Amino acid sequence: MTNVQDISSSMTSSEKRAIGSLAGIYALRMLGLFMILPVLSLFAKELDGATPALIGLAMSIYGLPQVVLQIPFGLMSDKFGRKKLIVIGLVLFFAGSVVAALSNDIYGVLIGRALQGAGAISAVIMALVADLTQEVHRTKAMATIGISIGFSFGAGIIAGPIIAAMFGGVHGVFWTTAVLTLLAIAAVIFVVPNPEKSKLHRDAEFVPTDAMAALKNPELLRLDYGIFILHLILMAIFVVVPTLMRNAGLEIGSEWKVYLPVFVISMAVIVPFIILAEKKRQMKKVFLGAIATLSIAAIGFAFAHENLVTLIIFLSVFFCGFNLLEATLPSLVSKTAPADLKGTAMGAYSSSQFLGLFCGGLVGGWFNGQFGVTAVFLVCAVLALSWFAVSFFMKEPRYLASLLVSIETMSLGDAKEFVDEMLKVTGIEEAILHHDDAVLYLKVDNQLLDKTQLQILINEHIHAYQHVI
Repeated sequence: MTNVQDISSSMTSSEKRAIGSLAGIYALRMLGLFMILPVLSLFAKELDGATPALIGLAMSIYGLPQVVLQIPFGLMSDKFGRKKLIVIGLVLFFAGSVVAALSNDIYGVLIGRALQGAGAISAVIMALVADLTQEVHRTKAMATIGISIGFSFGAGIIAGPIIAAMFGGVHGVFWTTAVLTLLAIAAVIFVVPNPEKSKLHRDAEFVPTDAMAALKNPELLRLDYGIFILHLILMAIFVVVPTLMRNAGLEIGSEWKVYLPVFVISMAVIVPFIILAEKKRQMKKVFLGAIATLSIAAIGFAFAHENLVTLIIFLSVFFCGFNLLEATLPSLVSKTAPADLKGTAMGAYSSSQFLGLFCGGLVGGWFNGQFGVTAVFLVCAVLALSWFAVSFFMKEPRYLASLLVSIETMSLGDAKEFVDEMLKVTGIEEAILHHDDAVLYLKVDNQLLDKTQLQILINEHIHAYQHVI
């Protein structure tokens, strides 16, 4: 009997299990990283050999091996297996956490943090998500992973100071991270389903042969520059702000009383702007406004960082801009990248993000040691303004989503004919055929897409296993 995929179908129980478990694994790993942000600069000063520059490097060094190893890990998983590479990456992350937890000098923490970064499994997790889900549910699966990262960020900056206060400082945070990593390893082995087969997913994986096409796209390069600057500023600010709040009178272990309301308020503030950007199609205006907000926060920090109240105010402003940009940047990459280059574009984007984190610790630590905290904030302000200038000339994004159709049963001639008919469906703006991969990549306007017409066309032309998102 012909198995025709309904584009409005629900996830299977196996898909729900796969997505939930992989999102949880991603969240546990990122939680361990984010818990360090608000506490490492506070406690690293007590480590032997610590200097402002080395403290900044200790905070951010994990980003460098992420840049170097993330794409190779993903490519190796095609050959050696997704789950095996994820476990190897988590073991490295566990080893780094233990090394850092046992270290009493800054150099041991540097080695531990670098080992943590060597567990570069982000791309592998995304590839495994693609293996374990039908194309029709791929977007929802990736969105779930994104939500888990956002939750981990908020939970991490709130929980980190609490755990540090309860369990002997930053060493307690590293031990907690090690325990979370063991839970993640157990989940990979015992909870995550095994894929029936692994194959290339151009919508979810970096494809080396497509790299130049992605890197030549000026609009994608603007977004890569943006995520680089955003995470550079994030790391640079966390090198100095926790100490400033402590010096301004915030009690040890009370940091969560600042981070919790700041994070919750910022998330509430950005919701209307996300709706305005996506539903009302005002993305560029909202995007530029968020970058301007980031600049205002950095300038405010530079000239009003000695008072706890003003620090909290500008931290709130910063998180409003940061969280809004974190939400809109991946959406812009998805809208901008050609349908069959999405995975490659996201790979370059992710590498830029980790490079920004690495450089942020260097910038924050070095400028703090040489010129003081005001210089750190002024550098952040200048970088944010440079991003605003670069983004000011960006094109208004295409409000198009990626869709995928399997054409496993079609000959090349039939597939080309199918492409021609697809382009006649209302709302389908772009169709790129990869017959060797047995996939048709689409860009559609969801507000205009005639889903009924699309489903009828699929029913007529797909006479075996196929999926659509």
